[in-house]
Amino acid sequence: MFQIGDNIVYSLHGAGIINAIEEKEISGEKQQYYVIKMLIGNMQVMIPTCKILNSSIRPVTDINALKHIIHIFQHGETDRLLPWKQRYEVNIRKIKTGKIQECAEVVRDLMRMKKEKALNTSEKKMLDNAHEFLISELELIKGITENQIKSFC
Repeated sequence: MFQIGDNIVYSLHGAGIINAIEEKEISGEKQQYYVIKMLIGNMQVMIPTCKILNSSIRPVTDINALKHIIHIFQHGETDRLLPWKQRYEVNIRKIKTGKIQECAEVVRDLMRMKKEKALNTSEKKMLDNAHEFLISELELIKGITENQIKSFC
């Protein structure tokens, strides 16, 4: 499905690049693995190629989807009426989808709330992580400009 050099997104880890496809023997069983260099945390992840379809790995969004993402980020309603615990659970579910649109919504909503009042520790950390995931993917989109990336800061 993926090739060496492909840019991917792995939910809860952010964006990365497939550096290799290697065969490893683990517990007496040989399998092919994607070796992925994650941009966040300088981490390397290995995922069996046979399990890639059931994982939350997807290709990096293309430049054509960027206008929609910018629209989501700049517009849309933020549900300020939810208690913070419910809001936290909703946002966690969005981030776990691995979809850039969902991550953009979480960043948008938490940044708006941060302007109005201080976020609690959990939401601060969530905002930092979601923002980092979003930026890591944006940096890998071919054709995106630095100014477009800065619009998410």
